[in-house]
Amino acid sequence: MPTMTPQNSNLARELFLLLVLATLWGSSYSFIKIGVETIPPITLIAARTLIAGGILLAVLHHRRVRLPRDRATWRRFFVQACLNSVVPFTLIAWAEQSVDAGLAVILNSATPIFTFLLAVLITRHEQVTLRRLFGVMAGLAGICLVIGVEALGGLGENLMAQLAIILATICYAGAAIFSKNFKGLDPAVPAAGSLISGAVILLPTSLVVDRPWEIDPSAASLLALLALSAFSTALAFVIYFRLVQTLGSVGTTAQAYLRVPIGVAIGIVFLGERLSPTAWIGLVCVISGVAAMTIPARRRATQARNA
Repeated sequence: MPTMTPQNSNLARELFLLLVLATLWGSSYSFIKIGVETIPPITLIAARTLIAGGILLAVLHHRRVRLPRDRATWRRFFVQACLNSVVPFTLIAWAEQSVDAGLAVILNSATPIFTFLLAVLITRHEQVTLRRLFGVMAGLAGICLVIGVEALGGLGENLMAQLAIILATICYAGAAIFSKNFKGLDPAVPAAGSLISGAVILLPTSLVVDRPWEIDPSAASLLALLALSAFSTALAFVIYFRLVQTLGSVGTTAQAYLRVPIGVAIGIVFLGERLSPTAWIGLVCVISGVAAMTIPARRRATQARNA
């Protein structure tokens, strides 16, 4: 019987966190869909960043961890906020006024593709290997098989909203690469700093554009906002910044492939839905793709320790 080595144990833990992150962010599309029914997009995202940032500040205070005070770090926080929350959160919330949450998940699952391309063409900090290329292609193929190619037939409708989601996807890819600048910090620190920065940008915009004091949100929208802020943002961001350091930017964004299979699994368990044979094959492709893009990071780390 094979024994669990520390390296295998660490990788298993990181992959489990990758699954948790995919679940948290996969559920965010439904929360946003419910939220924008009675809360305007900018106000919804302003409240999301403010609440999530406040939660993380409370956690840091309890742990007696202080935020950096130097201007250079806070400039990076503001850049990260624009790439990872202000722009993509708002674009997706606006788009989901007319686009189904499921289609938003499909379009946003291309994040690893853009991350890989940006990493190769601009930063060049991700190694180009056949394994990585296989992971990218297998992940996309798996998404198509799980959803069904016919589901993509609606891509021509609401074109501007769909382009907004794609632009948000590119922003997420840039954020995954830029977050490497926070190496060495407690994962909750850049998460809190970027969310607070996002709130600073979005709150004045919300007051001018939406006049939130005139809004009458439903109880469902408010509950969705709270869940979105606490779980899909505050908790998810802490996990995200940790995984960028352990799995790399491409490996971390591979969780985008897992969002749709998780949604399918929820449908099977709670709604009695059934998967077609091609969908089961798609799930295997997705898992293969994620493994292909994360395992090399472990091997490089092992080689570095043995050097």
